[in-house]
Amino acid sequence: MPEKTGPPPPIRDYAPVTQMEDQVTTPQSDTSPPDAAQDTMWRAVFRSVRVRLLVIALLPMLVLVPVMLGSTMMRWGGKIDEILITKVNGDLTIANQYLDQLLQNSGERLDGFANSVALRDAIGDEAALATLLETQRKALGLDFLYVTDGRTTPAGFTPSDWPVIRSALDGTWRSAVDILSAQELNAVSAGLDAWAAIRLVPTVAAVPTDRSVEDRGMIIHSAAPLRLADNRPGALVGGLLLNRNLSFIDTINALVYREQSLPEGSQGTATLFLDDVRVSTNVRLFENVRALGTRVSAEVRDRVLGEGKVWLDRAFVVNDWYISAYEPIVDSRGMRVGMLYVGFLEAPFLAAKKNAALSVMVLFVLIAAISVPIFLRWAGRIFRPLERMTQTIARVEAGDMDARNRPAQGSGEIAQVAGHLDTLLDRIQERDRQLREWGESLERKVEERTRDLREANHKLERTTERLIMSEKLAAVGEITASVAHEINNPIAVIQGNLDVARSVLDRDADKVQTEFRLIDDQVYRISVIVSKLLQFAKPEEYSGAANVISPVDVVRDCLVLTRHQTEVADIDVVTDFSSENKVVMSRTELQQVVVNLILNAVHAMGEKGRLSLGVHDEDGGVVIRVDDTGQGIDATLLKRIFDPFFTTKQAEGTGLGLSISQTLVTRAGGQITVTSTPGEGSRFRVWLPCAARE
Repeated sequence: MPEKTGPPPPIRDYAPVTQMEDQVTTPQSDTSPPDAAQDTMWRAVFRSVRVRLLVIALLPMLVLVPVMLGSTMMRWGGKIDEILITKVNGDLTIANQYLDQLLQNSGERLDGFANSVALRDAIGDEAALATLLETQRKALGLDFLYVTDGRTTPAGFTPSDWPVIRSALDGTWRSAVDILSAQELNAVSAGLDAWAAIRLVPTVAAVPTDRSVEDRGMIIHSAAPLRLADNRPGALVGGLLLNRNLSFIDTINALVYREQSLPEGSQGTATLFLDDVRVSTNVRLFENVRALGTRVSAEVRDRVLGEGKVWLDRAFVVNDWYISAYEPIVDSRGMRVGMLYVGFLEAPFLAAKKNAALSVMVLFVLIAAISVPIFLRWAGRIFRPLERMTQTIARVEAGDMDARNRPAQGSGEIAQVAGHLDTLLDRIQERDRQLREWGESLERKVEERTRDLREANHKLERTTERLIMSEKLAAVGEITASVAHEINNPIAVIQGNLDVARSVLDRDADKVQTEFRLIDDQVYRISVIVSKLLQFAKPEEYSGAANVISPVDVVRDCLVLTRHQTEVADIDVVTDFSSENKVVMSRTELQQVVVNLILNAVHAMGEKGRLSLGVHDEDGGVVIRVDDTGQGIDATLLKRIFDPFFTTKQAEGTGLGLSISQTLVTRAGGQITVTSTPGEGSRFRVWLPCAARE
């Protein structure tokens, strides 16, 4: 088969980009790299009208026709292969019919002899019977012929073990293919085992075996019913050994592959297999040596003997490729014991297909050699005027506004197009002059207006900054004063009552020491928050130092602080703390961030749900993960949740929690991110850099 020829690489259509700004062109540097220059050259070639028209003219001849011829040859080759498979299948049918007819004839002739007067007269006279059986054996062309009542012979052979003989003892003649061991062959006919034995020949691709000789025999086993002297049922049994039976296989080959049934150089073959061993074949190992003892490939054996299917395909037979057909042979017990094969050499058909493909290719080359110059000549009449127009446009792009085509009159439609192009260029040249004048005037006016706007914008920015700062300071001062007044007084009351509780409880206070400690911590935390607000309002009056803390300890404390909210909402809390690193951040600030995230998660879930808290190492820092199974956050709202005063809790929230949390985390050098799926829940991740180890 010829190799498929595909279309050439597509020609890129590089549209020229023109800019006629002040009719000034910037010359390209002569120091451009060789690759850049080569790329520019190829672009120019692909932009060429000549190349495009040549592609249009030659594409059907040099691309489409070869593709069509290639696909046609492939389809033709596939049809030829199908025809060859159909033929070998028909050949196998003929060979199988011959084998069935041989079995039928053997049984019928044996039944006819069993019912003959001569045999009935000889029953009871052993000498006469032996002489008659030997004479008839030779006449029928059998390898053994005997009479039995089914009992075991002195040689240890039991005829009634065979379905063929049992059928005859039951009154019905039968003929089938059976496999006899060497001992059984010798029992039915002395010396038959030696003739049946075939030495195995090592064969490529066959199933590995330790045997060196195939000593079993494949026979056409026939039996017909008769009556013995005492009117007991008996059977007349005959058999034909198929091992080394060359006349049998040559007859099949002559029937299937008559003269002129195959092309010159091809050769038909037939083979009978016992299991996977060739016991009768006309396939040659050498010129006059038949391939007896060679074995079939493992692939064919598995398909035919293993699966019981017919093989219809090409196969490697001994030393060459054949179009082959294999069919399983079933014995009288219904077991697959061998194969019947027919096939013919594939090489002549491959050569014929290659020659046909080569002929088509040569014919195509000759036609192309004659027709392509004609196509090129016709195309030249079209692309020469178009190239002149392309050159004119290129000169205009380079700044030569006086370039024109000036076509000759009466040259056809392309000449008319060239004339129209000259007219358009005249108009463009005039419009270009006018645009230059308008452009210069407009640039002067724009420059003046731009200068005025720039000054006004600068003044507006400075005024806006002052207003924003004033509003911020006023709001912060008011909030700070209110918070300090409203929070510090309750703190003092809480702390005083806590001291009273300790004194009243005395020693019993140790039982709730942990709770008292947490209350002290939170009172201290509130004080720190108030200080932070004051610090925000007047940062120059406050200063502090960051602490090296364990995020795991902080998260555990936060779980204690929010235990009431999670228990009331019946929320399962799952923790996964795998980090042992520390971070640099105020403990109260990190508590404020985590508590805010936990409470937000509880509010998002309402009642029931699962809250997952995790602390693990990632990317040189520590990640605090807060996951909930709440209602989630819509994608349109997700990017606004860190904005100040933005809340999804309607009147329940202030909208400052996440904004303050982000400010605290960012100030510590970390980052807080969120992902959410509506209806499934949200995940907040707080990443903080690890503290330097001492």
